[in-house]
Amino acid sequence: MSKRINLWVVITGVLVGVAALVLTAFGNPANMGFCIACFLRDISGATKLHSAAVVQYVRPEIIGLVLGSTILAVITGEFKPKAGSSPATRFIIGAFVMIGALVFLGCPLRMVIRMGGGDLNAFIGLGGFAIGILIGIFFLKKGFSLKRNHPVTLSEGIAMPGLMIGLLVLFLAVPAIFAFSEQGPGSKHAPILLSLVVAIVIGALAQKSRICMVGGMRDAIMFKDFNLIAGFGAIFVTILLGNIILGNFKGFSTYNQPIAHESWLWNLLGMTLVGWGSVLLGGCPLRQLILAGEGNGDSAVTVLGMIVGAAFAHNFGLAGTASKLAEDGTYTAGGIATAGKIAVGIGFAVLLLISIVNILKKREAAKE
Repeated sequence: MSKRINLWVVITGVLVGVAALVLTAFGNPANMGFCIACFLRDISGATKLHSAAVVQYVRPEIIGLVLGSTILAVITGEFKPKAGSSPATRFIIGAFVMIGALVFLGCPLRMVIRMGGGDLNAFIGLGGFAIGILIGIFFLKKGFSLKRNHPVTLSEGIAMPGLMIGLLVLFLAVPAIFAFSEQGPGSKHAPILLSLVVAIVIGALAQKSRICMVGGMRDAIMFKDFNLIAGFGAIFVTILLGNIILGNFKGFSTYNQPIAHESWLWNLLGMTLVGWGSVLLGGCPLRQLILAGEGNGDSAVTVLGMIVGAAFAHNFGLAGTASKLAEDGTYTAGGIATAGKIAVGIGFAVLLLISIVNILKKREAAKE
């Protein structure tokens, strides 16, 4: 495997960082220009799968990422419908990856964006993310596999792009059928057209570059290949410099960070769950969206699992609660409820079971 850094990966990372800064400047929540987990959660709420009033909005960014990937994949001949690689297992893993991300309050992409904003809680999350990836790599080396997918009909391949187009049409034509937040993160968003166009461009670039933080850290550890991880280094540097230039950077701190909490143990454990699950899936939440746009039905099922996981997280009080600073100076520390802690523990048990079972299956097949 080549260890040369692909320029497209770095360019994509820089432009993702710029896009996150622009979308934040035009209305998206602070330190959340792009967050796959948060935006899928908002869509879950907008479609009334959960009733958390502060996180309900049809995020055009998700739609744009999928469609951008689809458009470029079709143009380059890389749109190839395929599926059949343990879809039910992927659905379950996707749901627990989402629960872990919402315990932390962000996906791997938002983790890097938060790091660039000076949030030290995100650096703790990075440590957990790395631990999760190391656990996943351990099982990969032991022979873990969800088996290969295979070519399927066009209808399977266009399922997720078609779903996104349908969602966009309904959002624009009959918005009254959706739930919309009147306050909180869901009420903060950039203009629809700007969000959609920016995300289409980023989706196309992500499809071309194959950018993936999980894949980047996995390749760096297993093969000393730093190609993919360079993209996320570019995101961090771009966000950090952009915040400094715009006057938004207040220094590194764990205190009073936007939509974050200081519960270091659960920041770490939440992202450990995300890292482990993403290695088993073969890519981070962003990568799953891009693969779904390329016609990968297994990734489409994974994304649906994440949406359902978000619904569970908010219907049953599993998600983290952000710390808040009131106008009178009163500071309320956020954190994780007991139900969320139990859910993370169950997530680890489920991933362990899936990891072991899929090693044993491969060994049995090898004996035959």
